[in-house]
Amino acid sequence: MRTNVYVDGFNLYYGCLKGTPYRWLDLEALCCRLLPTNSIHRIRYFTARVAARPNKAHDPIHQEIYLRALRTLPTVTIHLGHFLTKPVTMPLAAPAPGGPRFAEVMKTEEKGSDVNLATYLVADAFRNDADCFVLISNDSDLTEPLRIVRHELGKVVGLLNPQPPAKRSRALLACKPSFFKQIRAGVLGRSQFPPNMKDGAGAFTRPRGW
Repeated sequence: MRTNVYVDGFNLYYGCLKGTPYRWLDLEALCCRLLPTNSIHRIRYFTARVAARPNKAHDPIHQEIYLRALRTLPTVTIHLGHFLTKPVTMPLAAPAPGGPRFAEVMKTEEKGSDVNLATYLVADAFRNDADCFVLISNDSDLTEPLRIVRHELGKVVGLLNPQPPAKRSRALLACKPSFFKQIRAGVLGRSQFPPNMKDGAGAFTRPRGW
């Protein structure tokens, strides 16, 4: 079946890549290994550019190198949301007796990626852009678009879970996808980009520590 894959980039990263040696992940290779009988037509990758922080000054550079690697893959398109940082007042977990009960903190939220993913998933299914639609995420916020594509549009829908099995979203599984697979370390390890790569702008290498 001609297959589209929709990748929740932050859910994938925090679910099974952060702190591992598998961050230099070739999404096309991963999808081909997890879906060996499917023809990968399109992979949509949803993320947002991260900002430098005092203890992680190289994060934006490393992310941009990774996006550069993804752009070498003919099936992959990258869809960017953004981060929104604003001050918010929140209650203290354990306020001291007689002390303040609230504190103003800076809260950073990733905006747009979930909406973008849901929009493309439903729109592509409505346009019959593929025969099978696969979601890489464990985010229950995507339950309704998954349900619409599976049960209202009648499409074949797959769910690939990047989170540990104990954290599987019951809401997503309740949509009764056509099939479900757990993403495991073994397939991540076999689906890495080569350390040295080249694109139209020249040569580049895997970030140190990845």
